[in-house]
Amino acid sequence: MSENTLGAMLKEVARVEEKLLKGYQNLLEIKDVESGVTPAELVYQEDKFKLLHYKPEGPDVCPVPLLVVYALVNRQYMMDVEEGLSLFRKLLGKGIELYVIDWGYPTKIDKYLTMEDHILGYLNNCVDLVRDRSGCDKINMLGICQGGSFSVIYAALFPEKVKNLAVMVAPIDFHAGRGKGLLMDWIPLLNPDLMVDVMGTVPGEFLNLGFLWLKPFALIIDKYVGLAERLDNATALKSFLRMEKWIFDSPDQAGETFRKYVKELFRDNQLIKGEFTLGGRKVDLKNITMPVLNMFGEHDHLVPPECSRPLSDLVGSQDVTTICYPVGHIGMYVSSKAQKEMSPTLAQWLLDRSGKASATEKGAGKAKKAKKDS
Repeated sequence: MSENTLGAMLKEVARVEEKLLKGYQNLLEIKDVESGVTPAELVYQEDKFKLLHYKPEGPDVCPVPLLVVYALVNRQYMMDVEEGLSLFRKLLGKGIELYVIDWGYPTKIDKYLTMEDHILGYLNNCVDLVRDRSGCDKINMLGICQGGSFSVIYAALFPEKVKNLAVMVAPIDFHAGRGKGLLMDWIPLLNPDLMVDVMGTVPGEFLNLGFLWLKPFALIIDKYVGLAERLDNATALKSFLRMEKWIFDSPDQAGETFRKYVKELFRDNQLIKGEFTLGGRKVDLKNITMPVLNMFGEHDHLVPPECSRPLSDLVGSQDVTTICYPVGHIGMYVSSKAQKEMSPTLAQWLLDRSGKASATEKGAGKAKKAKKDS
């Protein structure tokens, strides 16, 4: 071995040691990472379910508030994970008032919570509360991932309460994604009856492990190898830890909700067949006549674009906007592409469709509230 080669090796060893030492110091200085960075107030709580309110910023306040409905399988603060990567902050900055659902952490006692409880109960109670607080007869709704499925179902059952419906990476045609993403192939193979009957609630750790194994090299190996190069960068390290906290913050799933969602949507694809019922009512997507914004990711490995795109043709609305971004599932919220394009597009779409009839709707909402209070 030549002296030059040996010298280069020793320099590299010293560089790595210095980086590891700096990384160790950075880790000691990080006491905790936030679960969302934007201040919010709790305005409603029922069982483990919470509704958070975010006050708008900027001079032009949208007259119609936006209710954000996230999935049950992860936590809503992904959309507010850090400064500069916050969908919430972007919307608030455009003057849009936000209400955000926090589904909470189900325990064994919540085994019998159904989709009816979530959509006809908690979600509908939230919608009515936001309508009362705002004085609007109809409100805007943004559904994310599984929350997008819930929002579509809700809008089809209660079109009179939803002014504009936006969905992001929402699974609608559950069979269209087969062969496109492992999740769509894997979930129908589960035996939800056995899982729920034995465990009651489905552990979040079980589902999270399944999500990781959809892309094992990228999600289990590569990211930790890449971390070694960022250990000495305190800002990058904290961003990494925020994402890790969110990824492993996986609530358990209420048994009966999981059973119905897997069997009737994933396995039987009843929603697009017009066969899905909730609380004895058939869900007809043609009842969705309000403006619809359908956004999804071209490289989404969890909800392939083929699963989301069909919504645009199934609804009864004459005002449908469909946008496919060149991002993955999480990239819809935190990528630079999302921050530069998706957030402003969503905000402007809502603003364009929220102001025109706001005075009439506010009057109707206030009259309704006054009658209710009397």
